[in-house]
Amino acid sequence: MTWRRYGLLVLIGTLSACGNGDSLESFGGPTMGSTYSVKYVRHAGLPAPADVQVEVEKILAEVDRHLSTYRSDSDIAQFNALPANHCRVMPASVLQLVRVGEQLSMQSAGAFDLTVEPLLNLWGFGPQAREEKIPTAQALAEVRQHVGHDHLRIDGEQLCKDAAVEVDFNSIAAGYALDTIAAKLTAMGIHDYLAEATGELKAAGRKLDGTAWRIAVEEPRDDQQVAERIIAIDGYGLSTSGDYRNYFVQGGQRFSHTLDARTGLPVSHNLASVTVIHPSALMADGLSTLLLILGPEQGWDYAEKHDIGAFFVMRADTGFVTRSSHAFERLSGRKTE
Repeated sequence: MTWRRYGLLVLIGTLSACGNGDSLESFGGPTMGSTYSVKYVRHAGLPAPADVQVEVEKILAEVDRHLSTYRSDSDIAQFNALPANHCRVMPASVLQLVRVGEQLSMQSAGAFDLTVEPLLNLWGFGPQAREEKIPTAQALAEVRQHVGHDHLRIDGEQLCKDAAVEVDFNSIAAGYALDTIAAKLTAMGIHDYLAEATGELKAAGRKLDGTAWRIAVEEPRDDQQVAERIIAIDGYGLSTSGDYRNYFVQGGQRFSHTLDARTGLPVSHNLASVTVIHPSALMADGLSTLLLILGPEQGWDYAEKHDIGAFFVMRADTGFVTRSSHAFERLSGRKTE
């Protein structure tokens, strides 16, 4: 049995019990404009799936209430509506993610940035977008004045802005949700699980048959499923970012939804997707986006410098070529030279 998500294919294997009373439970539903799913091995004394689902959906509802840019009453939407030189008391989760965004922005020399929402809207990819089209140079220059993580400041429990910037957590919200869900599952005594939200994954322990959770990293294509690499994960988050699902074509040129905050332009290199494995699903989520922005050369150098487990898939004339960081080979159980 397989279970497909964005860029990743979960190989579930047997669903039969092992004769010891254990069972594989699963549930899921809508979240963050997409879906989520949780599978866990229920040993004797562990809670029923309905009870676990209640706790998981409490977490997802809270994440949506704090971080969604698609609802006007969320904490971050209300912050985004503030003019320049204003502050707002924010939940701890928002401040935590702003700090993570600042870290990733600084480490990537500004390529990764949580304040790109006005640019996403301008190019037609954001929550307030009107149409997908190439903006004029003047419009791009005007919007870029309202982009930059350096315009944000945390003051105690307040998030402040000195320009009319807008924060978008789409590049890290799902990973954060998964880490929170994983912590809740562990607190409930569940140690064998695979959780997914909007295509991001986190798994720990073993499947019902005692083998590891196995994930196939797919080629970035829609016409067929082709596995580039199969890896086992235990205690790690896994995230794939790609430029092949959300884009438009104008004048014969392809424009991806992945934007480089340094230029305000969609990425234009041949890197089609990046998969990152990391103990934190939050960091896997953010780093996969960061590496996709940096591209095949800068992204590779960054991954090697910071010992990040990353799997790169590049477009070539004859199809796709792949490259793995040393950390990815190590974490996926393969030897490196």
